[in-house]
Amino acid sequence: MAQFPEDTKNEIIDVARRHGLDPALLLAICEVESGGHAFAMIDGRREPLIRFEGHWFDRLIADPQNREIARTAGLSSPKAGAVANPATQKARWALLARAEAVDRTAALQSVSWGLGQIMGFHWKALGFSSVEDMVAEARSGVAGQAGLMMRFLAANNLLAPLRERDFEAFARRYNGPGYARNGYHTKLAAAFRRHKTSGSESAAVKAPSGGVLKRGDKGPTVADLQRMLTTAGHPVAADGDFGARTEKAVRDFQRRAGISDDGIVGPKTFAALKTRLPRTGSVFAFLGVLRRILPSLLRILGAMRR
Repeated sequence: MAQFPEDTKNEIIDVARRHGLDPALLLAICEVESGGHAFAMIDGRREPLIRFEGHWFDRLIADPQNREIARTAGLSSPKAGAVANPATQKARWALLARAEAVDRTAALQSVSWGLGQIMGFHWKALGFSSVEDMVAEARSGVAGQAGLMMRFLAANNLLAPLRERDFEAFARRYNGPGYARNGYHTKLAAAFRRHKTSGSESAAVKAPSGGVLKRGDKGPTVADLQRMLTTAGHPVAADGDFGARTEKAVRDFQRRAGISDDGIVGPKTFAALKTRLPRTGSVFAFLGVLRRILPSLLRILGAMRR
């Protein structure tokens, strides 16, 4: 399986961290789903990978007359798999263009988009105002595609088995009943272990843009800093606003680390924070394990009291 280039990997990691998910998990899913490729070159444009589903197009076309036109043109069929998906992305985008000429809305909903291969008909469940908006997000870049994946995981209650590293339960619900035959869960587990071992989960923790972060700054980079402070033992809300509480947490950390406690996060403070990031596992994994073993522990303690 091909692996993502570093810039793609880092964007996926950033999205995972903003949503509180172990980056190695999101990297693993995206890699297994896309084969390690985020884009195809279509007529000189970088476009997300797609797969056109003719049976969904047949089902979603609103006008019966247009449905007959699509069937006659070999673009739709009530039978799954009857419309062959071209081998190349260029041919798939050409197929999509032909389908759009018949019914654009139905065509866009009948495609699986990007790194997570999310079907277009999920647009409403994922919080978009239209399928056009969802497609625009998928076509916006790696972060947009990874963001779609996170929306889908959250909307379908798939984050819990992921955070507990229950790859079989996740695969059963995400990949369908044939997951074991496809070895989906084992591929996912192997990709996760590789990314975890290589330290991918911390690869996107970059020094702040412009060299420093200070009171008054706002945005995702500040939220990342706040999560790092919490991990380092100085809990603060990850609201992306570098206010008085965040400044106090920074000063407290700097004093403990033997750094000048000026409340400004520069290269030295940032480097010290990075050393406090966990190398393996995550709080979510620990909580997942604890939740599974707690009933047994309580039973043992109860028996000891008797």
